[in-house]
Amino acid sequence: MTASVERALSRYSALEVETGVASASPERLIIMLYDGALKSVFAAKLAIARGDVRSKGEALSKAISIIDEGLRGALNIESGGEIAENLLALYEYISTRLLYANLKNDVRALDEAARLLSELKSAWEMLEQRGKPGPAPAVEPAPERRASVSLGKA
Repeated sequence: MTASVERALSRYSALEVETGVASASPERLIIMLYDGALKSVFAAKLAIARGDVRSKGEALSKAISIIDEGLRGALNIESGGEIAENLLALYEYISTRLLYANLKNDVRALDEAARLLSELKSAWEMLEQRGKPGPAPAVEPAPERRASVSLGKA
């Protein structure tokens, strides 16, 4: 690829992300942060496999920045209470594991961080889905069926 094509693709990618951010719900924004952190962790894992110290460091710095500035920054400890405090502690733990992985080239620490981030991301995806209305049913059940269902009978 030529340099001009790479620049054009990079600009398009940045614009696509900006457009997604501008129209995203708060839940979707958090999910996007998790996606970015996970991509960076996986990039670091690949860099370790290749022996690419520079790329590993850059990827882990990006992941830690997303966690510390994005995810931790989005917490509201006052209104979030115990859940927010627990997330804060978990984010600190994940960042520490990523720092350790960077120092020791420890793939298991990366895997642990990725697992935790993935579980948290899944929880946020479930929260996001709860907030969305479901699809309209294609066929309305018969009135007697609706009554029996509402009573919990088969």
